[in-house]
Amino acid sequence: MDRLILLRHGKAEPDSDSGDDFDRRLAPRGVRESADMGVRLADMGFQPQVALVSPAARAKGTWEAAQPAFPNAETRFLDHLYHADSETIRRAAEEAGETAATVIMVGHNPGMQELTIRLLQEGGAPSGLIGKAQRNFPTAAAAVFLIDANGRPHFDGLFFPDR
Repeated sequence: MDRLILLRHGKAEPDSDSGDDFDRRLAPRGVRESADMGVRLADMGFQPQVALVSPAARAKGTWEAAQPAFPNAETRFLDHLYHADSETIRRAAEEAGETAATVIMVGHNPGMQELTIRLLQEGGAPSGLIGKAQRNFPTAAAAVFLIDANGRPHFDGLFFPDR
């Protein structure tokens, strides 16, 4: 893997018809911001070969909105990404990265934010940038990292939705 993109799911509805958190869908703002983030990332030249997506409705909806910007990405829904911790997310990315140059992960906080902070720290990012990610990693935010030959992350972008 040469590049890792972490995309937090878009803004979700507060409740689902079933009452189950897993079934909460994207709010209209979440659909719009997810689609916009996909276009924004693609416009910068980021084109994942593989998308690893939590099967929760809001993560699926985020990928459905962003995916048109990444027409060649293979989509894999992984049950263990639902509310996964940062280590689980990282292991899944590394496994997919054995055969894909760029991997995008679509999932949930706190795992996505925690992994973003950890990768920033490992890559020696400036403290101000780490602080920004610690304070806020909103819905539809994306963090992009280059991964060197030794597996070390290097910050390549932190993107928040336009609000």
